Amino acid sequence: MHTGRRYINTCLNGVTLYRGGRLVLSKIHWTIRPGERWILMGANGSGKTQLLKVIAGIVRAAPSSSPRVRWRLEDEWHNVPYEIKQHIAYVGPERQDKYQRYAWNMAAEDVIGTGIHGTDIPLEALGATDRRRVRMMLERLGITFLARRPFLELSHGERRMVLLARALIGRPKLLLLDEVFTGLDPENHARLMRWLTRLRGALPLAMATHQIDDIPWSATHALVLRKGRVVYSGRTRSSLLARYLYGGGDSLHAARNTQKSRRRVTRKREATLVRMRCARVYLDERCALRNVSFSVGVGEFWLIHGPNGAGKTTLLRTLYGDHGVAAGGSIERRGIHSGVPLERFRERTGISAAYLQARYPRTCTVAEVVLSGRHGSIGLHRTPTKTDREAALRVLRRVNLEKWAQRPLGELSYGQARLVLFARAIVRSPRLVLLDEPFDSVDAATRRVLTEQILQLAARGVAIVVTAHSSADWNTYATHEIELIAGRVQYCGITRQTHVGVRKP
Repeated sequence: MHTGRRYINTCLNGVTLYRGGRLVLSKIHWTIRPGERWILMGANGSGKTQLLKVIAGIVRAAPSSSPRVRWRLEDEWHNVPYEIKQHIAYVGPERQDKYQRYAWNMAAEDVIGTGIHGTDIPLEALGATDRRRVRMMLERLGITFLARRPFLELSHGERRMVLLARALIGRPKLLLLDEVFTGLDPENHARLMRWLTRLRGALPLAMATHQIDDIPWSATHALVLRKGRVVYSGRTRSSLLARYLYGGGDSLHAARNTQKSRRRVTRKREATLVRMRCARVYLDERCALRNVSFSVGVGEFWLIHGPNGAGKTTLLRTLYGDHGVAAGGSIERRGIHSGVPLERFRERTGISAAYLQARYPRTCTVAEVVLSGRHGSIGLHRTPTKTDREAALRVLRRVNLEKWAQRPLGELSYGQARLVLFARAIVRSPRLVLLDEPFDSVDAATRRVLTEQILQLAARGVAIVVTAHSSADWNTYATHEIELIAGRVQYCGITRQTHVGVRKP
């Protein structure tokens, strides 16, 4: 039988945090006791991720005469994190990006195995006992089919499930989850929700999220942040908490209603921008897409949807030119023929995807990220011209990012960084925009901004291709859709829907 003494009791006493000279957290008082399951909520940039990192010992709070953060384990108090960090499991998007950045592409079961000894990469082969533990964890989360798959071949949501398994296999005494539901399809979402709902014992949990649908029934408490300050702390079954979640400017769920009474963007079919015929795409000898045939025309709005691992991101990146098509199939891009470089197509195409976010140095400023979109590069490889700077400034103003222009990417929340990538994608006034799960990790306000900007592009005749796990977010707007399952097309054609609204986007 587990007792509270075997788990970590965390006390924050007036924690204040500055990043880059900017106040991020202000006088946070919070105690996480064994047996408590905390939900941490707030808008993008409210300080959720930084608060979790302070608790995990990754970020140090502003110094003071008395300890601001204390951890208790086995009746012993610790004022510094070094002796306690190995007992705290933190799962967030930055670790996922780290594997992408350093091209760590070991098998999923080996990634999970590193959680046993707390290393980034395998330092030695797993023994028979450790491999049994890995198999049991895979079975516990229902992802045994991922065991031998290379990590970087997994979808965004599949990677998240593997990293969760990595965190749990270390038998943590405090579990911190940062937007862990981001990127999960309905099946994996339900799988993780079942695990959280069935969570028993005294393991303390703190989980950051934007979505009310991501709150498990096992949650006992909630902490709501606004601009780095606590505006609510208490039980989840509280009418006061409901005010923050459903009412006023702090509604985190409002964006779900912004799509009602909107008319689809419909246009007469015009010139084709990109066409795929019987396309097969291989990733490290594994066929990720099979016999895909479709074309994107000027002014069309395509929705690509399907579960984790269906091939959505692979299809998007193939359109952009990151992946080639195997012999026997073809891909044609308008204006690109023998002797014309692919860069000509990319100059007229914008893309926003999580893998790009992982590639940017965290020291790059927002302005530099957006400016790099003028030439489709990661970072600035040439001096921006006056025209480049003026175009970047216009886009920053358009999405209300001008005030962030000189802030490093590493100081932004993950959701704020997604908005920056969108600005990068549209800075060249493209004819085609490719968006990979644009709503991942964003709050309701950012979701509304993105929706309005995407609809404005579509109304001007820009072709849009967007990926999503579910068609619900986009089928009101999309003119066409592709449903993918395991790399195969299940449906391709005019959007299947029975109701069309009346209001123009």
